[in-house]
Amino acid sequence: MESRTVHRVYRYRLEPTFAQEQRLRQFAGARRFIWNWALQQRREHYRQTGKTLPAKELSARLTALKDQPETAWLRAMDSQLLQQVLADLGRAFVNFFERRARYPRFKSRKRDQARFRIPQRVRVVGHSVQVPKIGRIRLRLSQPVEGETKSATFKQDACGHWHVSLVAATEVPVVVLPLPDPARSVGLDLGLKDAIIPSDAPPIPAPRFYRRAARKLRRAQRTHSRRQRGSRNKARARAKVARIHQRIANQRAHFVDDLTTKIIKNHQAVCIENLNVRGLARTKLAKSFYDAAMGMIRRQLQYKGQWYGVHVVVVDRFYPSTQMCHVCGFKNETLTLADRTWPCPICGTLHDRDVNAALNIRDEGLRILAVGHTESLNACGGTVRPPMVARPSEPRIPRL
Repeated sequence: MESRTVHRVYRYRLEPTFAQEQRLRQFAGARRFIWNWALQQRREHYRQTGKTLPAKELSARLTALKDQPETAWLRAMDSQLLQQVLADLGRAFVNFFERRARYPRFKSRKRDQARFRIPQRVRVVGHSVQVPKIGRIRLRLSQPVEGETKSATFKQDACGHWHVSLVAATEVPVVVLPLPDPARSVGLDLGLKDAIIPSDAPPIPAPRFYRRAARKLRRAQRTHSRRQRGSRNKARARAKVARIHQRIANQRAHFVDDLTTKIIKNHQAVCIENLNVRGLARTKLAKSFYDAAMGMIRRQLQYKGQWYGVHVVVVDRFYPSTQMCHVCGFKNETLTLADRTWPCPICGTLHDRDVNAALNIRDEGLRILAVGHTESLNACGGTVRPPMVARPSEPRIPRL
């Protein structure tokens, strides 16, 4: 049977000793130092020659850097950690040249988050993780790691807790999913008042974790701003603000994880709209959109659908799911955002705005599954602009 490789990420919280935490900080400092050194080397080489410094030569310079007396402390660091920094910097330049990110910047000791990555030789042993040149660090093993561990990323959050993210590769058989039963298919409309409006169940209210904690967060931030810079009270106030943010993030992640798992396990097909969350977050409702975690919901539905063998269909964002009557197909182009309910002038059905959108998203998703593809696709798998329609008297000239 044909199989494919699936990568899963397992994230655990570490419980290092004082000495182990010092070593983790040293590894993170070495990563920051090598990043700044390699970035300076590439900038100087380009300024002198007008060409990019080859990766092989930069790696050779790193080896020579370890032999210098003032940087001999790099020998105590893991070698693959340092080489991974060069690979990450190279990837950062690729993203910059392909206009996916800004120009790589130097890492600040105060503002840069303590983190590093080791591409190999990190594995879970019992209830501990084996780290090169550190040893076994105890972790909170919430679930076993399935498959071969490929890489590990260590990161310290704002509260001072260390976490490790392990990437494990497993071989799973390729299964062709049959067409789903329409009775066990659901369309989901995402919103701000209600987190999810399913087509087959009552709406699920949005918990609004950030809004509920806004008063406590506002007081903590006010206290932090009034403390003297560089003092211990300033550090304590900053840690309190970080703990509030961490609690909000944990509550949101727990809510989304339980909700998406329940939806996936109870349906054969899940249809969701392709929302431009980044564009919505540029509006005056940015806090509400981020608090609703729309992007997190879609991401978890997609990878959990692959785990449990469930169809997850993403409907084009320009599909008129709200304006169209799901009974007769009439399109109400005069519908405004203030109209929460509207009657169909053709069939007389009284529609709830969000429930009608969920039903239309479900029907469109089932149609896409039946046809096998969407009507128009771009390189990423979905249209990003409405189709251009030419006037009858003015033929459209293709752009060359």
